[in-house]
Order: sequence, then structure tokens, then C-alpha cells
Amino acid sequence: MSSAESVGPYNYVPTEWICITFVALFGINTALHLYQSWRFRLWWLIPTVVLAGILEVLGWSARLWSSINPTLLTPFEIQLVGTILAPTPFLAANFLVLGKIIEQLGSQYSRLSPKLYTLVFCAFDVICLIIQAVGGAMAANEVNQNQNPDNGGNIMLVGVTVQSCAMALYVLCAGEFLLRFFNNTPVRKNSIPVSVEKRRAKIKEWIIVRWLILGLVIQTFCLFVRAAYRTVELSNGWSGPIISTEAYFSACAIYLFSSPMFCRSTDSGDLFRRLRWSHDGYRPVYNEPHPPGVL
Repeated sequence: MSSAESVGPYNYVPTEWICITFVALFGINTALHLYQSWRFRLWWLIPTVVLAGILEVLGWSARLWSSINPTLLTPFEIQLVGTILAPTPFLAANFLVLGKIIEQLGSQYSRLSPKLYTLVFCAFDVICLIIQAVGGAMAANEVNQNQNPDNGGNIMLVGVTVQSCAMALYVLCAGEFLLRFFNNTPVRKNSIPVSVEKRRAKIKEWIIVRWLILGLVIQTFCLFVRAAYRTVELSNGWSGPIISTEAYFSACAIYLFSSPMFCRSTDSGDLFRRLRWSHDGYRPVYNEPHPPGVL
């Protein structure tokens, strides 16, 4: 038996304290988002960010199990599916948030209507979720039968690639919207001109929303890098140097996914202090003085 086989399917033994740390981090963050979804009636957080957190807790709990019994295949299969799927519903939250922002600041600056925007990108996300779920299940089944899981891994790679393309399109649409908003240049030339008073009101709303947009930028960047890591990891195969190094996987988790999740909870906390954003709509509450201008 080779040294790789002696430590199980990971090609290493997951470190117990690292697994405990991530179970705690994702557990706390998931509980925080669940509270926010109830406190502010943001029910869309449950099938998106909360679901992503549950999948991460499940995946890291399985890795903790593997740290105790590294040769067992069941926890490896659970963490494989959980950690590969978790960012997908989280990304859906970004799509929904930007759609809400477009609806509030002015849909005339967006190439797609807010509803169509949400529908298109969430459809992309569901497709990616299905592809990655099928690939993850196939890879887990191949591992369980002591076969090379490259076939399932290749399907997962397709899902990650499609997801990266969806994120790139998302960034382009968001960038165009923000540029048009700043320059007050609607997409359609026959749009009704915005009055000076309404434009000033939108600028005030931007002052509040800008921090949420900064959070979206950070989260999207981290998810892009995470997708690049997964692409390289899966392209190198299941015995490659990337997937066989625990430090890379842990760094990816702490910087490229736990950081965006905590960023989401932090910017949401400040936003909800100054806005009422619920299923009834998005309504600014101007309880604080705002400086003049956009920035």
C-alpha cells in the first residue's frame, strides 16, 4: 500500500482543529443569517446564504469525521458534495441583491429589468447547481466503488466553468448599470427623464447602498478566485498536487468563502440599521444626515 492510500482518499489526513474551526465559523455565520432572515423578513436568505452555510457545515463536519477515521469513504463523499455545492446558492444571493439594487436606483440604467435579471442569473445558478450535484454524486459513487472519480470530476469542472461565465456576465451587467447610474445615461433613449428632485433622492439612496455594493464586489472577487482554484484543482485530477495539499483547500475556504459570508453578514447588519428591506419592498429610512454628493 502506498503512502497516499494509507491516509485515505484525501491523500492526507484532515487536521482536526482546522475542521473544528471551520465548523464553528460557518455554524455561527449560518445562525446569524438565519436570525437576519427572521428579524428583517428576508426569507430569500434561507434558500441562498443559509443553505450555503448548511452545506459548508455539513462538508466540514464530514472532514472532521475524516480526521478521526481518514480511511472511511462516506465522510469523504459527503464533504466532496457539500463543499463543491456550497458557493452556488451563496452566489444566487448576490444575484438577488443586485436585482433589488437595480430596482431601487433605477431600472432604466439596466439592460435587463430587475425581474428578468434575477430570473436569468438564478436560472444560470440552478443549472450550475444541477451540473455540480450530478458530477459530485458521480464522483462520490466512483470513489465508493474504488474507481477513478475523474468522470464525475470532469462534470463538476463543467459546472464550475459555466458558473464562472455566469459571474463574468453578472459583473459586466453590474458594471454597466453603475456607470450609467453615475452618468445618468439610461439604456433606452426614450426613457422618461429623471427629475432633479428624484435624482437627488436616488443619490441619497446610493449613499446607503454603496457599502452593500462594496460587499458584493469583495464577495464576487473571492468567488471568482475560488472558481479558478477549483478549476485548477479538478483539472489536475484526484491525485494531483493541488487536491492533495490540505493547506490550499483550507486557505481557499477561509479566504475565498468564509470571508465573503462574514462580509455579507456585516454589510447586511449596517444596511438593515438604516434601511427597511423586506419582502414588502426596499424603503430608505433617512434617520441620519447624509453628506452631499455621491461619495
